[in-house]
Amino acid sequence: MVRSDARENRARILAAAREALTADGSTSMNQIAQRAGVGAGTLYRNFPTREALVLAVYQDEVERIVGTVSDLLAQLPPLDALRHWTIDLVEAMRRKHGLGDALSPSAHQAMSEQSYGPVVAAITALLDAGKKDGSIRTDADPGDFLQLTGALWRAASTPEDRAPRMLALILDGLRTQPQG
Repeated sequence: MVRSDARENRARILAAAREALTADGSTSMNQIAQRAGVGAGTLYRNFPTREALVLAVYQDEVERIVGTVSDLLAQLPPLDALRHWTIDLVEAMRRKHGLGDALSPSAHQAMSEQSYGPVVAAITALLDAGKKDGSIRTDADPGDFLQLTGALWRAASTPEDRAPRMLALILDGLRTQPQG
């Protein structure tokens, strides 16, 4: 069982690393430890390598995003829930590219493999809710949706963020079309 202070240290390290590495992918481990208010030993005990830290930051972000599906579906109609969830995913993937500078190709591969299943499961839940209420086409596929939305986090975000407009086009394609 992990002590509460150890859990708090780990959470502070992850938060500090997410912020620091997103802003500057070359931030040192010592700078991250200072930002988190922990010693270097505590940092390295939790994350023995820089890559382990970056992977943990990314995994934490994926878990956070995937964990919002139930609440979104409880509060919003499925298409709106999917829109909000996808915007959050796009922002996280844009941050991931900042983190990615610190990773080797094999770590990038591991990151993709670890996140694919949970992300597709989240998309499946969102699409299934829309299929059930009749707002989303029955042939909507979670893998296709993920592939299409991959363009969103690569879209220019300045001077104007094109992702919301592009997402609206994708979501319009998912809507059930009137029979006639």
